[in-house]
Amino acid sequence: MRTNLISVFALLLGTLFLFLGNGLHGLLLPMRGAFEGYETTILGFLGTSWASGFVLGCLLAPAVVKRIGHVRAFSGFASLIAIIALLTGILVDPYWWVVLRAVTGFSIAGISMIIESWLNERATNESRGAIFSFYIAITLVGTVGGQMTVALGDVTTTVLFMVTGILYCLAMLPTTLSTAASPQPLKQVRLDIPALFRTSPIACVGILLVGIANGAFGTLGAVFGANVGLPASTIAVMMSVAIFAGAIMQLPAGRVSDRIDRRMVLAALSAVAAFAGIALFVFQPVSVVLLLALTAIYGAAANSLYPIAVSHANDFASAEDFVKVSGGLLLLYGIGTIIGPTIGGPVMSSISPYALFLVTGLAHVLISAYAIVRSRVRAAMPAEMRDAYTTINPGTMTTPESLQLSPRALAPSSGGDDPTGEKTP
Repeated sequence: MRTNLISVFALLLGTLFLFLGNGLHGLLLPMRGAFEGYETTILGFLGTSWASGFVLGCLLAPAVVKRIGHVRAFSGFASLIAIIALLTGILVDPYWWVVLRAVTGFSIAGISMIIESWLNERATNESRGAIFSFYIAITLVGTVGGQMTVALGDVTTTVLFMVTGILYCLAMLPTTLSTAASPQPLKQVRLDIPALFRTSPIACVGILLVGIANGAFGTLGAVFGANVGLPASTIAVMMSVAIFAGAIMQLPAGRVSDRIDRRMVLAALSAVAAFAGIALFVFQPVSVVLLLALTAIYGAAANSLYPIAVSHANDFASAEDFVKVSGGLLLLYGIGTIIGPTIGGPVMSSISPYALFLVTGLAHVLISAYAIVRSRVRAAMPAEMRDAYTTINPGTMTTPESLQLSPRALAPSSGGDDPTGEKTP
């Protein structure tokens, strides 16, 4: 096990730098844009553009890698995102930023898929779980670390943009200098959304709405903070607290969902997220402590929904369809993250910065209501027939290749399968 982890250390180190850059750049742009006085609507399009590029990258990047090879594609994608990070510090213009963010999203998807396929090839059945866990942890630490870096600099200068470019260049080095053979071609999964909806309507609808809420908060949370007068350090803490709270909550929420109807867990968590969001909108707390507390509650609930919804969908699918089902849900999540900032920006401009949480709150109310309705339409899967819950990295930083890396992609389903692999509720 130890040898296997050492063999992928360089790849994981590159991944850490990649996510440090992502966390920093993703928070830096809306904060600088708010300082420049850009409209909230146009800042929302930064998230829409990035998510659109990322989804397209998940769909089209495998063809690029197949055509020019892993090493060339890796270097090309990494160079692009480093160049764009520097350009966004030079071309301080919202319309250029929107265009450049789409290219960044596409390139991030491509480079992430290459890293994940490399990790997947190095992993054995015995080490897959440990490598997957390390990968999830690194994405979390990297994203939060990048966001917290904002507090160490001045968003009104080009320094943090240059730091972002440096981090992306550092992400290129470990894999580029590796002497290991290139991995097998990236896998392209055939998706069937109508069939997925028939398998699990609540997973499809729920994850689309989760994407809308998370996309709005992830893109416009920093804009909200800047518009209500929070200092850069507090904005970084606010965004990081939401992520960390969600990470901590995932495991206990998942374990509860292994024992009771997952739809009820989805309904309860969504209700909590809706309560926190609507409370922020209605009371508009001036106390930083109260603001951070409500944000932590929101993040704990909202960021736990994605993996539980994926687990619910896989409860009703055959074991070998894990990647296909999860890939379809990933696409729906990506569509949601495109919609969320597009709606959130104009709503914040029309009402107030706190209206961001009205958007997220309404999305979570709809999830909770639909989960309850579905629980009355179809009986719950018996606990002994469900797949065991496994943590999945929520958000558009998940690619189809990370699904291949998950131990669930190879693990046989738990009890309840018939000889054909189909589950019978």
